[in-house]
Amino acid sequence: MFENTILLLMVLYGVAGVIYFIRVLLGPTVLDSILAGDCVSLDVALIALLIAVYYENNLLAGGAFFLVLWAFVLDIFASKYLVKGEVGV
Repeated sequence: MFENTILLLMVLYGVAGVIYFIRVLLGPTVLDSILAGDCVSLDVALIALLIAVYYENNLLAGGAFFLVLWAFVLDIFASKYLVKGEVGV
């Protein structure tokens, strides 16, 4: 039962990721594309976490953690660029 639930969640997150990716490509504004890109990266991280739980592998969970951190840093840089017009450190 638990394994079937994990597989179902992976499929649902995969479908959502495909929809978000289409939104990245066709988003009417840059903000929509950035938000959809953020959602894609979080979906990929969640799928990696589900795979880690399914296979009981800690290394995939670590990779998902770094992917979430990367998405957070990307959001900060995109926000700074949209507010100030430059990324400057």
